Formats: sequence, structure tokens, C-alpha cells
Amino acid sequence: QVQLVESGGGLVQAGGSLRLSCAASGRTFSSRTMGWFRQAPGKEREFVATITWSRISGYYADSVKGRFTISRDNAKNTLYLQMNSLKPEDTAVYYCAASLAYYSGTGYFTSDFASWGQGTQVTVSS
Repeated sequence: QVQLVESGGGLVQAGGSLRLSCAASGRTFSSRTMGWFRQAPGKEREFVATITWSRISGYYADSVKGRFTISRDNAKNTLYLQMNSLKPEDTAVYYCAASLAYYSGTGYFTSDFASWGQGTQVTVSS
């Protein structure tokens, strides 16, 4: 298991930007697929973005494509989510997740991930 700690959430107006960070413990970060999910009140946790251990670029939910960018710094054991052009419907608790090492799944599903952070609240006002 890897320990994950998210930061960077907050309150922002529609059209604004935030950058979330996820600091991971341990020495196997570079071998893990990493993902961001979010959960709004009364809704199920949903996929936002993922970046596999073997690729540089990420994959995105249609609802955030072109506005959000997932990236990772393996030297710092840190995952990022740059969120631009935020909308009120982006309001949710955002969770960072890590797969097992050298996982071959897509990273689109909660079941692809073995470790989760505690979440960080993002609120977008209209």
C-alpha cells in the first residue's frame, strides 16, 4: 500500500483555476498508474483522469477533456491535476488513487486502484 495525501482544493469562481497535488509515500510511485476521481454530494465517485506508469500523457473523462491536465513528477513522488475553466458542476471532493505496481488495467475504474487519499474539497461558485 502507498499513502496518498491530496492538497490544493478550495473555493474558486466559475472560470477560475486550481491545481491539486497528491503526495505519495514509498519508492514505487513511478511504477503505479495514478488517477483522480471525484464525488459530489449524493452521487457516486466518478473517474476524472488517469495517467499510467508506462505513458507520459493522460486519459480524461469527456466532461473535463480540454480543461483539466493530469501530470506526474516521479522524482517528487507527486501527482498533479491542473483544472482550468472550472464550472459549478466540477464541485466535488477530489480523490487521488494509486494502482498496484505495474498494473495493466485502464485506470478508468475505482476497482483499478488499491490506495486512496482522504480527498480534497473543490467548490466552484457561479
